[in-house]
Amino acid sequence: MILHLDKNFRPFNQKEIEFETFTFSGGEPHIRINTKINTEDDVTITHRLQSFNDFGILLMAIDALKNMGVTNIHLVIPYFPGARQDRVINTGEALSVKVYTNILNQQQLTSITIFDPHSDVTPALLNQCKVINNFDFIEQVTLQLPNNLLLISPDGGALKKIYKVAAHLKHYEVVECSKSRDLKTGKLSKFTVYSEDLKGQPCLIVDDICDGGGTFLGLAKELKAKNAGPIYLAVSHGIFSKGFDDLNKHFDKIFTTDAFSTLEPNANLIQIPIF
Repeated sequence: MILHLDKNFRPFNQKEIEFETFTFSGGEPHIRINTKINTEDDVTITHRLQSFNDFGILLMAIDALKNMGVTNIHLVIPYFPGARQDRVINTGEALSVKVYTNILNQQQLTSITIFDPHSDVTPALLNQCKVINNFDFIEQVTLQLPNNLLLISPDGGALKKIYKVAAHLKHYEVVECSKSRDLKTGKLSKFTVYSEDLKGQPCLIVDDICDGGGTFLGLAKELKAKNAGPIYLAVSHGIFSKGFDDLNKHFDKIFTTDAFSTLEPNANLIQIPIF
């Protein structure tokens, strides 16, 4: 059986568990499961976590199932919260990813499936973790683009994964790039493309997350300065907190999945389901 906590995200076609959620006047999230469940059945919970309240509902759902006698609970959360905060940079900050993983590890779940994590830190900290890589997603993207495509790594953090993608796809060259970030202010600068002339070839920037998009906007300008052809963007988790107006000016097409949210139709955007 399956419990889809985000009603707009139903990746698996199984018998669904009926439920209702509500928030008490004090601000506490709560859930009530209305379907009778055989305690010997495996139950899979799916959710897209966009706030700590979403995380609270998830924890309530796990506890409710346990109170009903369910022992085998699987969790599918494509976007793992706090994954970008996988190290302490400035004094006084929390190691956010460890806060989330510690709480989930205490639930003693049968498995936890995540999609294209930001780094190796999340699966290292998370018990019973299953990782879905971005290979199929990027392959689907490349099938819609020219054959002489260049894969663009936006920074050093993306290098390891993009070379794995390139090895899987077999016939795409990788161009490495870098940027500088002020660790206190977050301001980006010094975008660098390590190629003197891209010779008009189409370029696909591949990364895991697009939040405000500053990295990709700065990089797109530098790619054009190096004679890039059409520029495309593929991100596994599309947050797009600042919308698409600026991104649409620099990218011929933007690709993402439904890992974080279901996006409104956009002529320049293609959203590819994970499952």
